[in-house]
Amino acid sequence: MQIWVDADACPKVIKEILFRAAERTQTEVTLVANQYLPTPPSPLINAIQVPPGFDVADNTIVQKLNAGDLVITADIPLAAEVIEKGGHALNPRGEMYSKENIRQRLSMRDFMDTLRASGVDTGGPPAFSQADRQQFANKLDRFLAKHARK
Repeated sequence: MQIWVDADACPKVIKEILFRAAERTQTEVTLVANQYLPTPPSPLINAIQVPPGFDVADNTIVQKLNAGDLVITADIPLAAEVIEKGGHALNPRGEMYSKENIRQRLSMRDFMDTLRASGVDTGGPPAFSQADRQQFANKLDRFLAKHARK
Protein backbone atom coordinates (compact mmCIF):
# COMPACT_ATOMS: atom_id res chain seq x y z
CA MET A 1 0.00 0.00 0.00
CA GLN A 2 1.23 3.43 -0.94
CA ILE A 3 -0.08 6.94 -0.28
CA TRP A 4 -0.42 9.34 -3.22
CA VAL A 5 -0.96 13.06 -2.59
CA ASP A 6 -2.63 15.45 -5.01
CA ALA A 7 -0.16 17.99 -3.67
CA ASP A 8 -0.75 21.25 -5.55
CA ALA A 9 -3.57 22.36 -3.23
CA CYS A 10 -2.82 20.14 -0.23
CA PRO A 11 -2.25 22.22 2.93
CA LYS A 12 1.32 22.17 4.26
CA VAL A 13 0.15 20.94 7.67
CA ILE A 14 -1.45 17.87 6.01
CA LYS A 15 1.79 17.11 4.16
CA GLU A 16 3.65 17.29 7.48
CA ILE A 17 1.20 14.83 9.07
CA LEU A 18 1.72 12.51 6.09
CA PHE A 19 5.52 12.73 6.36
CA ARG A 20 5.39 11.74 10.04
CA ALA A 21 2.94 8.91 9.28
CA ALA A 22 5.21 7.61 6.50
CA GLU A 23 8.13 7.26 8.90
CA ARG A 24 6.02 5.86 11.73
CA THR A 25 4.31 3.20 9.61
CA GLN A 26 7.05 2.69 6.98
CA THR A 27 4.55 3.55 4.25
CA GLU A 28 5.68 5.18 1.02
CA VAL A 29 4.24 8.65 0.35
CA THR A 30 4.47 10.27 -3.08
CA LEU A 31 3.52 13.89 -3.70
CA VAL A 32 2.39 14.70 -7.24
CA ALA A 33 2.30 18.35 -8.33
CA ASN A 34 3.02 20.60 -11.27
CA GLN A 35 5.56 22.55 -9.24
CA TYR A 36 8.68 21.65 -7.27
CA LEU A 37 7.83 20.48 -3.76
CA PRO A 38 10.53 20.11 -1.13
CA THR A 39 10.35 16.87 0.84
CA PRO A 40 12.24 15.68 3.90
CA PRO A 41 15.17 13.36 3.24
CA SER A 42 13.65 9.90 3.45
CA PRO A 43 13.56 6.86 1.20
CA LEU A 44 9.81 6.68 1.98
CA ILE A 45 8.92 10.19 0.80
CA ASN A 46 9.02 11.11 -2.90
CA ALA A 47 7.80 13.89 -5.14
CA ILE A 48 6.87 13.76 -8.80
CA GLN A 49 6.77 17.06 -10.68
CA VAL A 50 4.47 16.88 -13.71
CA PRO A 51 4.12 19.45 -16.50
CA PRO A 52 1.51 22.17 -16.00
CA GLY A 53 -1.87 21.44 -17.50
CA PHE A 54 -5.44 20.53 -16.72
CA ASP A 55 -5.60 17.26 -14.70
CA VAL A 56 -1.97 16.27 -15.46
CA ALA A 57 -1.25 15.52 -11.78
CA ASP A 58 -4.60 13.73 -11.40
CA ASN A 59 -3.97 11.57 -14.47
CA THR A 60 -0.48 10.69 -13.23
CA ILE A 61 -1.87 9.54 -9.90
CA VAL A 62 -4.57 7.42 -11.55
CA GLN A 63 -2.03 5.82 -13.91
CA LYS A 64 0.42 4.92 -11.12
CA LEU A 65 -2.15 3.96 -8.49
CA ASN A 66 -2.57 0.32 -7.49
CA ALA A 67 -5.74 -1.14 -5.99
CA GLY A 68 -5.62 -0.62 -2.23
CA ASP A 69 -3.51 2.55 -2.38
CA LEU A 70 -4.65 5.69 -0.59
CA VAL A 71 -4.97 9.04 -2.37
CA ILE A 72 -5.16 12.32 -0.47
CA THR A 73 -7.23 14.78 -2.51
CA ALA A 74 -10.00 17.34 -2.30
CA ASP A 75 -10.66 16.80 -6.02
CA ILE A 76 -13.95 14.89 -6.19
CA PRO A 77 -13.59 13.69 -9.83
CA LEU A 78 -10.11 12.35 -8.97
CA ALA A 79 -11.52 10.63 -5.87
CA ALA A 80 -14.18 8.99 -8.06
CA GLU A 81 -11.52 7.65 -10.45
CA VAL A 82 -9.45 6.36 -7.52
CA ILE A 83 -12.43 4.50 -6.08
CA GLU A 84 -13.33 3.10 -9.50
CA LYS A 85 -9.77 1.74 -9.78
CA GLY A 86 -9.98 0.05 -6.36
CA GLY A 87 -8.13 2.67 -4.35
CA HIS A 88 -9.15 4.69 -1.30
CA ALA A 89 -9.56 8.48 -1.22
CA LEU A 90 -9.34 10.79 1.79
CA ASN A 91 -9.70 14.55 1.63
CA PRO A 92 -7.49 16.91 3.65
CA ARG A 93 -10.39 17.68 5.99
CA GLY A 94 -10.65 14.04 7.02
CA GLU A 95 -13.60 12.89 4.91
CA MET A 96 -13.19 9.42 3.42
CA TYR A 97 -14.77 9.09 0.00
CA SER A 98 -16.44 5.75 -0.69
CA LYS A 99 -18.52 3.93 -3.29
CA GLU A 100 -21.53 4.86 -1.16
CA ASN A 101 -20.95 8.64 -1.10
CA ILE A 102 -18.90 9.55 -4.19
CA ARG A 103 -21.82 9.81 -6.64
CA GLN A 104 -23.63 12.22 -4.31
CA ARG A 105 -20.43 14.31 -3.95
CA LEU A 106 -19.99 14.39 -7.75
CA SER A 107 -23.60 15.47 -8.26
CA MET A 108 -23.27 18.26 -5.69
CA ARG A 109 -19.97 19.40 -7.23
CA ASP A 110 -21.52 19.52 -10.70
CA PHE A 111 -24.56 21.40 -9.38
CA MET A 112 -22.36 24.00 -7.67
CA ASP A 113 -20.27 24.29 -10.85
CA THR A 114 -23.45 25.02 -12.82
CA LEU A 115 -24.52 27.67 -10.30
CA ARG A 116 -21.11 29.38 -10.46
CA ALA A 117 -21.16 29.28 -14.27
CA SER A 118 -24.54 31.06 -14.24
CA GLY A 119 -23.11 33.85 -12.07
CA VAL A 120 -24.32 32.77 -8.63
CA ASP A 121 -21.78 33.48 -5.87
CA THR A 122 -21.66 30.18 -3.99
CA GLY A 123 -18.85 31.21 -1.67
CA GLY A 124 -15.96 28.90 -0.99
CA PRO A 125 -15.08 26.28 1.54
CA PRO A 126 -14.58 27.39 5.13
CA ALA A 127 -11.04 28.16 6.28
CA PHE A 128 -8.96 25.10 7.14
CA SER A 129 -9.21 24.65 10.91
CA GLN A 130 -7.49 22.82 13.74
CA ALA A 131 -10.54 20.54 13.90
CA ASP A 132 -10.06 19.68 10.19
CA ARG A 133 -6.41 18.89 10.83
CA GLN A 134 -7.29 16.65 13.78
CA GLN A 135 -10.04 14.86 11.88
CA PHE A 136 -7.62 14.18 9.01
CA ALA A 137 -4.94 12.86 11.37
CA ASN A 138 -7.45 10.59 13.12
CA LYS A 139 -8.87 9.18 9.85
CA LEU A 140 -5.37 8.64 8.47
CA ASP A 141 -4.24 6.84 11.62
CA ARG A 142 -7.29 4.56 11.56
CA PHE A 143 -6.82 3.82 7.87
CA LEU A 144 -3.11 3.04 8.29
CA ALA A 145 -3.74 0.86 11.32
CA LYS A 146 -6.16 -1.18 9.23
CA HIS A 147 -4.32 -1.21 5.87
CA ALA A 148 -0.61 -0.47 6.28
CA ARG A 149 1.99 -3.10 5.67
CA LYS A 150 3.52 -4.33 8.91
